[in-house]
Amino acid sequence: MSARNRLRANDARFHSLAVGFTAEEWSQPSLCDDWSNHDVLAHLVVGYSAGAAAVAAEILRHGGSFDRANAGLAQSLAATRDPWQLLDEFETLTRRPRGLGRYFPPRLLLGDHITHELDMLFALDREPAIAAEALVAVLNTQVSVPNPFVPAYRSSRGLRLSATDVGWTHGVRGPIVRGRAAELVSVLGNRPAMLARLGGDGVDVLASRVSGRLTRRSGRG
Repeated sequence: MSARNRLRANDARFHSLAVGFTAEEWSQPSLCDDWSNHDVLAHLVVGYSAGAAAVAAEILRHGGSFDRANAGLAQSLAATRDPWQLLDEFETLTRRPRGLGRYFPPRLLLGDHITHELDMLFALDREPAIAAEALVAVLNTQVSVPNPFVPAYRSSRGLRLSATDVGWTHGVRGPIVRGRAAELVSVLGNRPAMLARLGGDGVDVLASRVSGRLTRRSGRG
């Protein structure tokens, strides 16, 4: 399956899941700092719809900070659209993306969308049902493609990683970190909440890297 088709299939699956969320679940905080699940959904819509001029203007408005601009765009949209309106927009945009969403690499968008879905599900104590193929694709991208917004490439260096539920491994030497694929995706996406579910002698190393980056940068991927 091509990266674009994998992204579309995952987006369709996520939409089918998310339409069943309750109003209370949308209002709950996610694993993404200071964002509700509603805000996270708005971020996904912004990613498919915002143009370069709008993003640049928001960055300038926030003193050059991409993180604050990213948050501002998502939370401003969430303030004007309820979750069901946003889901309708998301479904349309998955077929006809606008703005920067037309050009962003689909393998990176897949990682962003799955990481944010996990932000919602893990915060709600719900188990993800994401295709193993999609999780493996995200893990492969995280450890092999430097991404200015997600520190997974740097955080994984020198570690052996093992996703025990999908048979995925990375690295040939160094301390090992074991866990389910979704938990690894979340932690490598700079979310420390799932560290407690990981095992191996490399967990402390990974924890120090994730915690250190959170101290220096309250970023949202």
